[in-house]
Amino acid sequence: MKVTVIPVTPFQQNCSLLVCEQSGQAALVDPGGDIEVILGAVEKSGARLEKILLTHGHIDHCGATAELRRRAGVLVEGPHIEDQFWIDQLAQQARQFGFGALESFVPERYLEGGDRVSFGNISMEVRHCPGHTPGHVVFFHQGHRLAFVGDVLFHGSIGRTDFPRGDLPALIESITTQLWPLGDDVTFVPGHGPISTFGEERRSNPFVSDKALAT
Repeated sequence: MKVTVIPVTPFQQNCSLLVCEQSGQAALVDPGGDIEVILGAVEKSGARLEKILLTHGHIDHCGATAELRRRAGVLVEGPHIEDQFWIDQLAQQARQFGFGALESFVPERYLEGGDRVSFGNISMEVRHCPGHTPGHVVFFHQGHRLAFVGDVLFHGSIGRTDFPRGDLPALIESITTQLWPLGDDVTFVPGHGPISTFGEERRSNPFVSDKALAT
């Protein structure tokens, strides 16, 4: 699987283009905006876009979904149904943050923890990780030891919980029970900023390192 990270929107959100090199089929994780940039990356890859995978319903992660689905004729999977209330507010959020006109949508498939998503010959595990939002999910590829964690965890930080239905204890529990057991060697692509590993965050993250959680 080839991964290209495409920073999009004024929030520099990490949209990820995932390409199955065997089949030439691709998926996009969290296309928040800058549709022409995203479609240009897909065209450059030579892959055929098959699906959009969403970690959660915030505008910078899913704002371009409705238009991309219409233009590319692809399926949308995720997030968990508990984030539909955020997706329903996309037009309002767009006015608030100056994103232009955006449409809400309903995904073809809501995701639950324990589900799997696939494109081409690639299959990834779904983990439900509430806290930043109640319906946040994470995608994990066992073979590549790679996770796409949205805004659950960052290099040196964690997701905000001051939004509606945010929950700090739930976020900490998601990280420690859903992410850490996957292994310290797992590399993760966060929703913003540089990639890291779970092991590095367990050693040095001031919010969820082993030392921080032991105090």
